Amino acid sequence: MGLVKSVRGFTPKFGNNCFLADTAVVVGEVIMGDNCTVWFNAVVRGDVHSITIGNNTNIQDGAVIHCTYQKAKTVIGSNVSIAHNAIVHGCTVEDNVLIGMGAIIMDDAVIGSGSVIAAGAIILPKTIVEPGSVYAGVPAKKVKDIGDEMKEVIQRTAVNYPMYAEWFKNS
Repeated sequence: MGLVKSVRGFTPKFGNNCFLADTAVVVGEVIMGDNCTVWFNAVVRGDVHSITIGNNTNIQDGAVIHCTYQKAKTVIGSNVSIAHNAIVHGCTVEDNVLIGMGAIIMDDAVIGSGSVIAAGAIILPKTIVEPGSVYAGVPAKKVKDIGDEMKEVIQRTAVNYPMYAEWFKNS
C-alpha cells in the first residue's frame, strides 16, 4: 500500500477495490471511485484544491495529478487511463479518455469524453478538447476523430489495469 496522508484536515477517500502500488502517494482532498489504481511513483496531490476521480481509472507510473490553489480543482471521470509520466493539473477529464505517456494537461482545460491525448502532447490552459477526438502536438491540436480501434484501446486499457492490480495483491 502506498503513502496515504491527510493534509489541511482532508484525508483521501477510496471506493471499493482500489490499488495503490508501494511507492504511490495520495494526499489531501482526494475522492477516488471503485476499482481505481495508482501505480509506482505516481502522485495524486490534493493539498491545495480537490481531486475527484471516477470508477475504473488508472494512474500509471510516475504520473502527477495536482491542482491550483483556490483556482483550479481536478476532476477525472470513469474509465480514464493516465499513462506513465503524464501530468494532469487543475482540469476536467471526462469519461473514457486515454492520456498518453508524458502528456501534459494544464489548468481549466476540458478533455471531452471518448478522446485520446497523444503521448507527449501539451494541452494548454482553457483548451476544450472535442469529445471523440485525438489531440497531438505542442501545443496540442485536433488531428482526427476517434475510430473504432481507438475506442477499443481506451476500453481495454481501463479494464486491464484492475486486472494487473490483482497480480500484485496476490503476490
